[in-house]
Amino acid sequence: MAVYKRSYCRFGGGLTPEWSRFLILPRYACQDVLRSRLLLAFFVVCFAFPVGAAVLIYLRHNLSALGLLNLSVADLISIDNKFFVRFLSFQGTMAFLLSAFVGPGLVSADLANNALPLYFCRPFSRTEYVVGKMCVLVILLSVITWIPGLLLFLLQSNLEGTTWLYENLWIAAAVFLGFWIWILILSLLTLALSAWVKWRPIAGALLFGVFFVAAGFGKAINNIFYTRWGNLINMRELIDTVWSHLFGLPGRTAVPLWSAWVALLAICILCLGLLYRKVRAYEVVR
Repeated sequence: MAVYKRSYCRFGGGLTPEWSRFLILPRYACQDVLRSRLLLAFFVVCFAFPVGAAVLIYLRHNLSALGLLNLSVADLISIDNKFFVRFLSFQGTMAFLLSAFVGPGLVSADLANNALPLYFCRPFSRTEYVVGKMCVLVILLSVITWIPGLLLFLLQSNLEGTTWLYENLWIAAAVFLGFWIWILILSLLTLALSAWVKWRPIAGALLFGVFFVAAGFGKAINNIFYTRWGNLINMRELIDTVWSHLFGLPGRTAVPLWSAWVALLAICILCLGLLYRKVRAYEVVR
């Protein structure tokens, strides 16, 4: 409207608290993600394994159901740390695939359409932007990883008894911590690739390349130099080393535990640096 009419006035609605402004991004981003029927169908498929694991836990404590199926308790998998490691590995793979579908478009769309100045011309910092975009992946991945994992642990504890619960609380802590490490790595890596590659399909392909191509180079280094330090560029070997330690399975480690932690921390720091270098209100083009 024309300024001379003097009919404009200040916004009179309620203001969003400063601490929760970053939640605006995941609120609308999750709506856009779930609007896709393909992604919604894949998201539902991600619950197939947790449901199957819950049925397995139930069958171990229901003799009548086992009799109908002509099964015995010995035919079923024991519910222990190895059971939850299998759950962690399978759902971790599903979380990776979901990140590859959802993550590449979170930042690349804003960069391709020069939308970042619209964010940062408001009281909205770069940290809030990155945290808000990360929350999209954190929320979606949490729903299919550590939340059903802890529900399975509680189901087993309820059927087995309080003694099993107190003796295996460390398994619940391992499930929670193991999934959160994986979620943070996937979120930071996916957002960094999304920020530097504006084409969504290419960013998704690069995420697969980081895991599979780097794993191939790592094995090549191991074979050429007769060493195992090539596994430090193999993301799957690093996370498997950490998971094996959390669940008390040290024989499965490919590299020393301290080196796996250092490598994963370096990857997270590198991804944060790439994000903060690219996410800014303006871009200088030479």
